Amino acid sequence: MKVVLKADVKGHGKKGELVEASDGYARNFLLPRGLAVEASASAINEMKGKQAAQAFHKDQEKQQAQETASKLEGQTVKFTAKAGENGKLFGSITSKDLAEQIKMQLHVVLDKKKIVLPDGIKTLGTTEVEIRVYPEITAKVRVEVTGE
Repeated sequence: MKVVLKADVKGHGKKGELVEASDGYARNFLLPRGLAVEASASAINEMKGKQAAQAFHKDQEKQQAQETASKLEGQTVKFTAKAGENGKLFGSITSKDLAEQIKMQLHVVLDKKKIVLPDGIKTLGTTEVEIRVYPEITAKVRVEVTGE
């Protein structure tokens, strides 16, 4: 019996998929628990409509990420921080600090988790930082740190 899954079912498929299940399993387990609906023409049509809407939203997200990446690419973010005589900072500049400065200086709101900065910036000077705006879409930003 063909059914459209309304929830993930281990061993059969993910939510929204059209799967073939044995008649007894479908009638006695999937349908009574509301995990699936019988694959009628309207159920299949609804499933295709949801998939199309999901693809449309994913394309829009990707397009917005592309715009954000183009805004950020090649920009410079400036910091002033206290440093010792040898050019080492007292503390470090973290991805959270960088996200706040990007918001203030470039007017782009970013999640700190998208900034690739493994240890933070601990010295004066210019550093290039990668920002993963979306999977496969990245931008490089220069961070210029000057001493007080």
